Amino acid sequence: MLLAIPKEEILERQTTFINRLHEHQIDCAILFSVTDIFYLTGFHFTPTERPMGLLIDSTGKTHMFVPALEHEHTEMNAYVNHVHSYPEYPGIRHPMEYLKDVLAECHFTGKTVGIDSDGYGSPMGYRGPRVSDILSANFVSVGGWIQEARLIKSPNEIELIKESLRWSHLALRLLQSYSKPGLDAIEIEGRASQEASLTMLKALGQNFKAYSGYGNSAFAVFSGQVGPMSALPHAITQSITLKKGDTLGTGSDAAVYGYHSELERTMFVQEASREQERYFNLMVEAQNVAFRTIRAGIPASKVEEEVQRYFQDHGVTHLTRHHTGHSLGLLMHEAPFFDLGDQTILEPGMIFTVEPGIYVEGLGGFRHSETILVTEKGMEMLTYYPRDMESLICG
Repeated sequence: MLLAIPKEEILERQTTFINRLHEHQIDCAILFSVTDIFYLTGFHFTPTERPMGLLIDSTGKTHMFVPALEHEHTEMNAYVNHVHSYPEYPGIRHPMEYLKDVLAECHFTGKTVGIDSDGYGSPMGYRGPRVSDILSANFVSVGGWIQEARLIKSPNEIELIKESLRWSHLALRLLQSYSKPGLDAIEIEGRASQEASLTMLKALGQNFKAYSGYGNSAFAVFSGQVGPMSALPHAITQSITLKKGDTLGTGSDAAVYGYHSELERTMFVQEASREQERYFNLMVEAQNVAFRTIRAGIPASKVEEEVQRYFQDHGVTHLTRHHTGHSLGLLMHEAPFFDLGDQTILEPGMIFTVEPGIYVEGLGGFRHSETILVTEKGMEMLTYYPRDMESLICG
């Protein structure tokens, strides 16, 4: 299996984007989004205080603008025509002044220029001018164009997500096997994630690239969702000792060439009470309602409507806190969403999570998450970890 998106597919993505620019009478484009640049060029980077961007000129040529320390990295990995680099900090001249020179050299001045944002941005200390401060042009927003292109996954993308799931399953299986009373959650997470990652690296070999910001290529976590804390859908990883009867919120992922999947299971330490079993079964059936609803041609909101109707019929709407699911791929959360306000029409090739949750204060949270593929007649379940309570008792 090819553990990457082939060059031909990446260049095809560029052609599609450039053709759309021409259709909208846009001469050039400047993109700063890390994810969108990776999608269009195959070049992945971490956005720091050093500005980096993708330029597409009026002839359709592609240019990467990067700091000098990234020049070789860019030439080795980016499918672009030209790489322009600027001197590294510290320096008197701001990097955006160097970008101004490159834009002039590439004849962006006075043109209609598509931008995803009016300047570079990063939470890592970047400060600098906007693009509109350094370039005289007619600016048009192309924000969201690449996100739209990413909605429907290609066969290569689907295979990478399936490969991600193979290792997600291993990581979660290890997490479950190591979850016993008296052990610390962080210790269990670390052991399972490291073992899964090492096994994954040995199996996939030297051609494997995670392109992930995580410390491990594959990981499984509780994220603080242990015992009563599992009633918080987005708790934070912390040191908690597992004890008998705890509800566990577990999840796993493995990055493969930048692509992600999602696998979550509600588990229990050694035993579960009748009350835990009741909410567990309600959650599982809510998932089944979603599965029966999903198919190409319906709005995403329809899935949420049916799940909400089920929750209302069983009197647990007040215990729900989030939508039924979301798309994913290069990011863990992408649009569209299974939510009442999302009218996006489902199409074959879209990949979603299905994760309706029930959260009971003092008892715990109950949520499985499946990764599914939308098909013409319904959906294909890509996750295959057991969903029944008996299989999810730990220790």
